[in-house]
Amino acid sequence: MCGIAGIIYKGQTGDIGREMTRMLQAMRHRGPDSTGYALYGETSDLVIMRFTLADPTDHRDFDFSERLERNRRKVESRLAKLGATIDRVQGESDYAYRATFRYDGELKPLADFVEDVPGAEVLSLGHSLEIVKDLGDARTVSEQYRLDDFRGTHAIGHVRMATESDVDIAGAHPYWAYPFSDVAVVHNGQLTNYHQWRRRLERLGHRFQSECDSEIIAVYIAQLMSDGLSLETAMKQSLDDLDGVFTYLVVTENQLGVAKDEMAAKPLVLYEADDMVALASEEVAIRAVVNREIDTYDPYEREVLVWNR
Repeated sequence: MCGIAGIIYKGQTGDIGREMTRMLQAMRHRGPDSTGYALYGETSDLVIMRFTLADPTDHRDFDFSERLERNRRKVESRLAKLGATIDRVQGESDYAYRATFRYDGELKPLADFVEDVPGAEVLSLGHSLEIVKDLGDARTVSEQYRLDDFRGTHAIGHVRMATESDVDIAGAHPYWAYPFSDVAVVHNGQLTNYHQWRRRLERLGHRFQSECDSEIIAVYIAQLMSDGLSLETAMKQSLDDLDGVFTYLVVTENQLGVAKDEMAAKPLVLYEADDMVALASEEVAIRAVVNREIDTYDPYEREVLVWNR
C-alpha cells in the first residue's frame, strides 16, 4: 500500500520537518511500519552525511554501546584519512548519526570507505540533503530525530507497509542516489524490469543497499543527469525505460519532480499555489498543511512535472 508525499517552497523556507510529519501522519493508515524523510535545508559549504551503525532490530549484547562507539571513531578516522576536515559528528539515536565536514573529493570512495566499517550504512550525502528514516509512524520518527525544528526549502517522505521485505531501516524509503550528491527518491508501485536495470547500473560501478526498486529509480535518474540530461528529460526517458506500475517523486538540491507511468494506477494528488507545491498519495495529507479551501488535481498518464526553487 504505502504512501508518498512532497512539498517545495518556490522562494522562501518553511518548517518542512513539521509539515512533512503532518502529511505523513495523515497517511499513517497506508503504512505504519516505517517512515522516512528526505529534507533539504539551505545549501551548506559543508558536506552533510547521515549514517547508521546498527539497525533498531539488532540484538543488543552486553558491549553494544561500546562497539558502536568504537565504530563511530572508525568512521571519523576514515573520513580524516580521505582528507575530510570534520566539523561535528553527533548521535541522533543509539545507532544513527549526523556528520558534517569539509571535503572536496569524490563521494563514492568516501561512502565505500565508511560503509566498510562493520554495521555502517550511509543514508545520504550532500550539501543540503538529509535522509532520516526509522521504524514507526511519522510522529514517532519526528520526535526521535527532533524534526519539528528542521527548516528548509523542500522535502519528500514515505510511509511504508512492509509486504515483501523485512521491517528495518534498509528497507525504508527514501533512497539516496548513491554516489550522487543531493538526489533522493520515494516511490509507490513496482518495477517489473528491476533486475535488468540493477545489473546495468551495477556494471557502471554502482552498488545498492537494498532489494528495493525505489533505489533503482534514484540511481537511474542521477546517472542520466550526470550524463548531461536535465531532471525533466531524465524523468521523461524513465517512462520508456522503466516497466511496471509506478508513481515516483524525485528531489535534487533545488528541484522536485513527479512522474506517473502510462496507466497512472498509483494515486497522487497535487496542489499548487503561488508560493508552494504540495503533493501526496491522498488529499488528506495536503489538507494537513494547507488550512484553507483548495482545489487539487491528479496528474495524467505518462505525465512528468518538475518544480524549481
